[in-house]
Amino acid sequence: MTVNEQTLNQLAAELGVQLMAAKAQVTTAESCTGGGIAEAITRTPGSSAWFEAGYVTYSNAQKAKQLDVPDVLFATVGAVSQEVVEAMVRGAQANSGARYAVAVSGVAGPDGGSAQKPVGTVWLAWGDGEKLCSVRRQFAGDRGEVRRQTVEAALAGLLRLLAEENQKTG
Repeated sequence: MTVNEQTLNQLAAELGVQLMAAKAQVTTAESCTGGGIAEAITRTPGSSAWFEAGYVTYSNAQKAKQLDVPDVLFATVGAVSQEVVEAMVRGAQANSGARYAVAVSGVAGPDGGSAQKPVGTVWLAWGDGEKLCSVRRQFAGDRGEVRRQTVEAALAGLLRLLAEENQKTG
C-alpha cells in the first residue's frame, strides 16, 4: 500500500478542523519518523493555531532528556515498546502544554530488526490529557514506506481520539 502526500494532507487538514473545534492543541514525539508527523501537520495552512510543538527524539538519551522517558525502560523493554511510546506521549504533553499528543518509535529498516521486533515494527501511542492508548503495528515496505505508513497511522489515530472525545461531549 502506498501512502501518498494527498492522503497525509487530508488527514492533517481534518485534524486541524477537529482541534480548532475542540479549542485544543497537539504535540508530536517522534523517533522513527524523524519529524514526519510534525511536517505533515505543519503543511496545513493555519496549523500554528493548533500545533504546539514537535519533538524529534531519535536517540534514547534525547527521549530521556526532552521527554522524561525513564532510562530504565530502555534497558528493560527497549525503545520500540509500549512503555516508551506512552512515556513519550506523557512527556510531550507535560513539556509542551498541549492537550493531545502522539508518539512513535519503531524499526524502519533496512537494518535494526530482530526476531522480536522485525523491520516494520512500530509502536504508536496517543493521549488526550486523560486517556492514553497505544498499539503495535507491523508495516511492510522499504524504509520510506514504513515511515509514511507510520505518519498516516499517527494522524488517523489522533482523529479517532478526537472523534471519541466529540461523542462524549456531544
